[in-house]
Amino acid sequence: MNLLHFIDEYPTEESCREHFRTQREREGVVCKNCTGTHHYWLRTKEQWQCTGCGFRTTLRSGSMMEGSKVSVRTWYLAMAFMSFSKKGISAAELQRQLGHPKYDTVWRLMHRIREAMGKRDDLYTLSGELEFDEGYFEKATSKHVKLKRGRGSQRQAQVAVMAESTPLEDLETGECSRHCRYFKMKVINDHSADTVNALVRDSFDERSIVFSDKSSSYVDIAQHVETHITERSDGNTTRTTLQWVHIAISNAKRTLLGIFHKIKGRYLQNYLNEFCYKLNRRYFGERLFDRLTLAIAKCYW
Repeated sequence: MNLLHFIDEYPTEESCREHFRTQREREGVVCKNCTGTHHYWLRTKEQWQCTGCGFRTTLRSGSMMEGSKVSVRTWYLAMAFMSFSKKGISAAELQRQLGHPKYDTVWRLMHRIREAMGKRDDLYTLSGELEFDEGYFEKATSKHVKLKRGRGSQRQAQVAVMAESTPLEDLETGECSRHCRYFKMKVINDHSADTVNALVRDSFDERSIVFSDKSSSYVDIAQHVETHITERSDGNTTRTTLQWVHIAISNAKRTLLGIFHKIKGRYLQNYLNEFCYKLNRRYFGERLFDRLTLAIAKCYW
């Protein structure tokens, strides 16, 4: 979908609200009172009513739009601009495109969309042949505080990077593609074995085969997956065994530096959510906007 198509499809607030209603019903409306999933729509009230207990759910309740005073069409425009751009768009540029008077409102809106992207990707469990490594991302720090430089310092945020390196197979020809399938990036507070083990349990299928370097923090990974293969970290390992995680780290750093410059550590995960969400759906084309509306419409209570 391009901007001209968007204007034709969603010319008014009412058209956006109607589309969002259908997306919520497609994802499934869940009753906050009894967790029931059977509802009927009250058109005059613009609410769903639970067939079990009679509890009513508004159009935005339970979704990422809950509590927002911004119009649904503004949300849709923000999602459109964020999905149209391959790399991303800054809050200042989006504010200019929307003609919105308040920068903070646009900034918060974008971060809620990024949170939805992260929650959507968290629903997926990595499986097959997997690569696991960590990267260090530069973060914004106070100019008045003297911090040491270098890898792993307070100027750097540590990020665990995971990739499904299982080759994609063409069902017609049987040929395997060299492209990687799915990525995840998680900001971590430390590189301890307990932190790594928790990530593996939450993100990996237990039948997976995991490749990593010989870091002492990875010694327990074998307890949570089928096979854990380690190789000494060097230039050859970076180009072969752990090729995709290092490509992802390099591309993420270039994207974040080129558009957002330095990012505060507390918000880095949201920016990584957006990067991974787009990377994982790099072949969706015009369907990306529609998939993003589903992520926003999903009930999260």
